[in-house]
Amino acid sequence: MASSAQESTQEIALIVGAGTGLSASLARLFAGAGMRVALVARDVVKLEALVDETGARAYACDATQEHDVAALFEAVAGEYAAPDVVVYNPSYRIQGPVAELDPGEVEKTLMVSCFGGFLVGQAAARQMEARGSGTILFTGASASVKGYVNSAPFAMGKFGLRGLAQSMARELAPKNIHVAHFVIDGGILQGARDPRSSRRGPDGMLDPDAIAETYLAIHRQHRSAWTWEVELRPWVETF
Repeated sequence: MASSAQESTQEIALIVGAGTGLSASLARLFAGAGMRVALVARDVVKLEALVDETGARAYACDATQEHDVAALFEAVAGEYAAPDVVVYNPSYRIQGPVAELDPGEVEKTLMVSCFGGFLVGQAAARQMEARGSGTILFTGASASVKGYVNSAPFAMGKFGLRGLAQSMARELAPKNIHVAHFVIDGGILQGARDPRSSRRGPDGMLDPDAIAETYLAIHRQHRSAWTWEVELRPWVETF
């Protein structure tokens, strides 16, 4: 067991929207790098195996609800400390022709993809400003920069998240808070037996472990050369 002195020097990583895939890779990598990891999801039961594997703590939170987010950051700061790096990873989408979309589902897409990012980013910024340092990372998609047919709600949400990240990066960088947005352009591999991988060929899909390495590298960047946005895509993916 780590001593209190050791614990006080460990970085705290908060991953909002935890589950399988990228978030699980981030949890494993951050824990392996010596960080204490907090995993956040609406349903924490699904995180039990990942918690056992990484030694993380799981927190139940609906990121679209202001009270939930405030309680989350208060709990993490109380049990660990204010997070050094916060990742916003939730996503939700509804697809279909514009004329046929359910407005309620469109609203949910915007709330999860964008408004939740604002709430989490705001709470993170408040704690990081008080400390004078921190990193906030937002997971975007190719829909962050181009709207696809039958995917207007997802584009709306991801465009909004990108705008949030860009504005926050400009505002918070002078306060020693690094904000970055990741354009994930392509499908993320869901396990070694993902049936889609055979159709795309070798390395035709994004490896979540490789994406996670980039997130950690951005967090570790020296502030004399910060990146605000990164695009990641498989080598066979068209731009």
